[in-house]
Amino acid sequence: MERLLPKYFPFFTLLALTGLIFLLWNITSLESWTCQTVSTFYQLQNSIQSVLKTSEMLLPVEFNYSYCIHLGQEPSAEEAKEESYLLRSITWPEPLVLGLPLRQSSDPAQSYYMIQNSGDLLVGGQLVVKVQMQNFIGQPKKHGGDFIVARLHTPELGAGVTGQVHDHRDGKYTVFFPLLWAGVVHVELTMVHSSEAVMVLRRLREEQADRVFFKSLFRSRYLSETTVCNLCLPVKQQPLCNYTDPQTGEPWYCYKPKMLDCDTRINHAKGGYKKHLLTMYESQFFQSGINIKMPIHAAGMDNVIVLPASKEQTKENNLENTPSGYYYQGLWKPLGGVTMRQFNDSSAVTQCLRGKMVYMYGDSTVRQWYEYLVAHVPEFKELNFHSLKNVGPHMAVDSNHNILLRYRCHGPPIRFTTVYAAELHYISNELDALRGGSDTVVLISIWSHFSTFPVHVYIRRLRHIRRAVIRLLNREPATLVLIRTANLQKLDPESSLYNSDWFSQQLDTVLRAMFKGLNVQLVDAWEMTLAHHHPHQLHPPPDIISNMIHFILSHICPVRRKKRQS
Repeated sequence: MERLLPKYFPFFTLLALTGLIFLLWNITSLESWTCQTVSTFYQLQNSIQSVLKTSEMLLPVEFNYSYCIHLGQEPSAEEAKEESYLLRSITWPEPLVLGLPLRQSSDPAQSYYMIQNSGDLLVGGQLVVKVQMQNFIGQPKKHGGDFIVARLHTPELGAGVTGQVHDHRDGKYTVFFPLLWAGVVHVELTMVHSSEAVMVLRRLREEQADRVFFKSLFRSRYLSETTVCNLCLPVKQQPLCNYTDPQTGEPWYCYKPKMLDCDTRINHAKGGYKKHLLTMYESQFFQSGINIKMPIHAAGMDNVIVLPASKEQTKENNLENTPSGYYYQGLWKPLGGVTMRQFNDSSAVTQCLRGKMVYMYGDSTVRQWYEYLVAHVPEFKELNFHSLKNVGPHMAVDSNHNILLRYRCHGPPIRFTTVYAAELHYISNELDALRGGSDTVVLISIWSHFSTFPVHVYIRRLRHIRRAVIRLLNREPATLVLIRTANLQKLDPESSLYNSDWFSQQLDTVLRAMFKGLNVQLVDAWEMTLAHHHPHQLHPPPDIISNMIHFILSHICPVRRKKRQS
């Protein structure tokens, strides 16, 4: 018997480990195990995986286009062609050699920029800035792909505008700024991420689509269970409940409870964030104060004097990609389309919105508009639906001026604390339920909660919303639709892995392309946050929200042009 023990020891060890893993896997479905337990389980999985990874990733990464890519309705040939075009349009330059050591990656502290045309600058022209990225040993970078954002500003005038960054893919960049006001203007350049960090973010987006996970509570009388949910789940691990939306085909799944049916689902909530996503090598590229959102300094002057334009000159700039607007004296000035008006008291707002129904759909950044209006216009009275503050649905009315405000969050994935399953409505379905018309205003914001998923997931969601917008405008062309773009936010090593500005920029580019040419207006939150002096925040401060509200109201109540006298 003693001789047989060594022979079968590996078999018994394997059997014991299998039983332990099976036990851990099954306890995640019990409500008595909290979200922290689920998070711990995911961390255990990731710890095991990270041991199997090498600490120095010197070989090119093979992306694992996850098991969720084929979920949802199959796109038509035309839609597949559009998707291919959109994915190509956001292709990011990558290093010639992957796996470079930290010392050869981009160091914003040693990188620099130089103003090229500092003499005789006039309003209506442009400022050109050359950037040279260097590594940590002071050598010029030989490849592009760094994520750089740019701003030109005059603090004394409350003025600011974004710059257009052109990547030459050799470590050099050119930034173009429109000159829109006279005075001393200062250049501000920021490296959000190095090119090496962007490659890590790209890997996470494709390989770790479930790095934010969700959960749902199931209940029937006195029995309740909680299971993990997501847009896609490995089907081989346990049976799934399929909550695919019948109208849009948008997929959503939860692991089936052990003792309850799928139709006993009560709510939806954020479960947590998977940890230990990076190797030790990768984590070097995400260090606060070193290579996340760090300034690039000037080699020489960081400011120039801009002179007023002469009467013979126009104030139009010749940039290929003209900014949507700029700040002057703290107020947003659009560079095309609507004439900006100021609605500085509540009576002006109520007069503009008289007889209007304003529907707001999406994430918490559109809920900010609802909250701003309710807080600044005493005439609005909120109706109590016993809804959670950050979830809604919310409604406010001004019966004297016949105004209705409504807010509803978008369907999953959404990282709110708890949403009743019955309140999970997709934006496209909500739009299809609207009558529309000249008394209807639709405000949409949907971007932040998609940052952890492959881009094709966002394209699919926007495609459904776009179809619904087109149907709405076809039946009632006078309906006003405004769509909010993404905005920059505060980043640290952890938040960069889930909510990086690079993810937001990629989604923002897709959104602009997909709604281009339609009769919808964009609220350019990206430029309105980048051009402002306030630090970047996921939820922009009141100064910026106020400018957004004035922009929206300027579309609802445009300046009437005087008729020419014959």
